[in-house]
Amino acid sequence: MVALQVHFLLIPSLMSIMGAAQYMMQDAALLSYIDQRFLSLEKRLEKCSQDVLEYVDEFREFSQAVLSRLARLGTDKAELRGEVENLLRRVEHAQRDIDYFGSVMDSNACVEVHEDLLKQQLLEEAEEKKRLKLMLNASCDHMLAGIRSLKVVKKTGGKHGSWMKDPGKKHAKIYLLSGSVNNVILEFANIMAFMENNQTLKARRVPLPLPWEGTGHVIYQGFLFYHRHGSLNEIVKFHLQRRNVADQMLLPGAGRIPAYQLSPQTKIDLALDEQGLWALHAEPETGGNIVLSKINPVAMAVEHSWDTPCSSRDAEAAFMACNTLHVVYNSPSGGSSRIQCVYDVLGALNAHTNPGLHFPKRQGGHSTVHYNPKEKQLFAWGDGAQIIYKLHTEQK
Repeated sequence: MVALQVHFLLIPSLMSIMGAAQYMMQDAALLSYIDQRFLSLEKRLEKCSQDVLEYVDEFREFSQAVLSRLARLGTDKAELRGEVENLLRRVEHAQRDIDYFGSVMDSNACVEVHEDLLKQQLLEEAEEKKRLKLMLNASCDHMLAGIRSLKVVKKTGGKHGSWMKDPGKKHAKIYLLSGSVNNVILEFANIMAFMENNQTLKARRVPLPLPWEGTGHVIYQGFLFYHRHGSLNEIVKFHLQRRNVADQMLLPGAGRIPAYQLSPQTKIDLALDEQGLWALHAEPETGGNIVLSKINPVAMAVEHSWDTPCSSRDAEAAFMACNTLHVVYNSPSGGSSRIQCVYDVLGALNAHTNPGLHFPKRQGGHSTVHYNPKEKQLFAWGDGAQIIYKLHTEQK
């Protein structure tokens, strides 16, 4: 019985000892783990320090190399200058050799090259002339030889304006555009209605959504073409029956100076002849000479342009007839108008002065002179009068 009691007393004591031993083993494992972690961190710190030292050494070496290179730049610059001077001397020697060989060589080969270039240029000019003839449908074989007579049809009193027929239509309507800035066209049934005293009552008024500028407008195939007021170089295409703007375009280079010195209100002058629609203007780059452009009225685009030798100085108007520009000159005070410069775009006539081509029986200036290719007459506006000039032509 006593032994059993001792046994029960020893069991708790043994359990307590075993628990303490287990706790000691756990503490030892924890200490071992902490020790290993510290060893790993120390190795990493040691490697980091080593890397830093290597980076410092590498930077010092690079800095020394850069400083050394900078110190040698002065020497290298001097050496480079010497090489350049040597190269220049060699180029000069080579140039002298080339000049020498060029002076002693036979020039036949060069002459042949020049002849080939001349032939090529002539071929290109012939092709260009052929293309222009096709574009212009060059059927005109006559030239202006004189202005035979005049007829004063009406006198409205306005200093600036233009009046015309539509050569592309069969009707006999007359159109009056009064003033250098306006937006109302007067349309008359025929020339008899236009000549009546109460002409404004007989007219059909056609308002424009955009006003015109100058007097260089034309009517062609049912459309009015004019320079839009307030724009530099915008040309408007207006449908007379529908009363709306059908198209617009910009004329390059135009609008900076007047087309004619004696008609400063007109910056762009539109014209008609047997080949269709043209535009005339002057440019500072041409010394004030007149620039001529052929316009496609359907596409509203320039097909070709010519820099003419005809000056805008002392010019008051101009017109196209059979592919040929005729420039009308006068004196600033107003005198006898005369055609003094003629320019054929196809080269059949050289540009030349013709002081003998005077306008008959009249003193004064013109605001507008436009050619009607259907009637072979000039429709002019001079000092408020609407005038028709009949022309005398002959074969080119």
